[in-house]
Amino acid sequence: MVTLKEARTKSELKQFVKFPFALYKDNPYWVPPIIADELASFDKTKNPAFENADAWFFLAVRDGAVVGRVVVIINRLETNDQAIKKVRFGWFDFIDDTAVSEALLNKVAEIGRQHHLDYMEGPVGFSNLDKVGVLTEGFEHIGSMITWYNHPYYKAHYEGLGFVKEKEYMENKFPASNADPKLFIKLNDLIKRRYGLREINFTKTKDVMPMADQMFDLFNKTYSKLSSFVPITEVQKAYFKKKYISFINPEYIKFIVDKDHKLIAFSIVMPSFSKALQKARGKLFPFGLYHLLKAKRSSKDVYFYLIGIHPDYQNKGVTAIVFNEYYKTFSKKGIQMCYRTPELEENIAIKQMWKHFDPVVYKRRRTYRKDLS
Repeated sequence: MVTLKEARTKSELKQFVKFPFALYKDNPYWVPPIIADELASFDKTKNPAFENADAWFFLAVRDGAVVGRVVVIINRLETNDQAIKKVRFGWFDFIDDTAVSEALLNKVAEIGRQHHLDYMEGPVGFSNLDKVGVLTEGFEHIGSMITWYNHPYYKAHYEGLGFVKEKEYMENKFPASNADPKLFIKLNDLIKRRYGLREINFTKTKDVMPMADQMFDLFNKTYSKLSSFVPITEVQKAYFKKKYISFINPEYIKFIVDKDHKLIAFSIVMPSFSKALQKARGKLFPFGLYHLLKAKRSSKDVYFYLIGIHPDYQNKGVTAIVFNEYYKTFSKKGIQMCYRTPELEENIAIKQMWKHFDPVVYKRRRTYRKDLS
């Protein structure tokens, strides 16, 4: 018999975070999180997402052993301000037993109905900067620190329990050598002259921080029309600056400004930490931090994490400036492979942006929904 237990205490939340370590033990493709970071993101005193969201953490238990988990999330910016009557769920993992997955999803539905919501969707996080989607193709490729990995049977559980596809995401990759400078060097000069633009490169993280708020404002403007969008609040800006910007190589952050020094485009690339996180095994000490710092310095694979372009400058060739700067940086650092984080299938603009690099779709993932009526 499966029973559900709400994880409230620190030790229970640690059980919650550590469950996938058992579920994916010896899986060569799963990338573990840093346990302390995961716990901090679930701490209401540390993660500002809780200022606008409520969350419940549930463990599925059978014969004294944890066999599944789920976070139930209600984002009030979404349900109240945007009038999207959705209950979110994420961090959803379970053994291959429908009794377990069904019990957890029934709890999501129960909380959704209690709050008079119309449907449930997952797996998703608190915001657009969290992980998203259940993997449906590409199980033979290593995961990343910014995506969830899962067993192939997850998809069958969703569909067997009456869920339908809500959003489809693609993950692409291409060798850095596919970036032919002839495609963007001339255009780079033309666009900069035409619109009075210039690039800003960084060598120190402290130089990025004064412009980081502008970047998050531009992020909100860039992605506001996508169906999954929830804006980043002022408090979250400070949190993400501390959590992400300080962790990223400053030379991998590119800003484009206009003649008035107003930010009109940005891009963030991250080195691949996948192998380093596997070696760390969820802990920074004694050796995890060493592996992460080594990857930060010397990884030959990178992930394009975010690109944002002001709506007034979209489809005007501004990406040529961004790619030109990365070409110079990647050539200097010997980058070999470029990966892109999950992108909505409906985002035609992003497909156009990358078409000249001959990207290959190597993973697909999706969110699922189910009506609560």
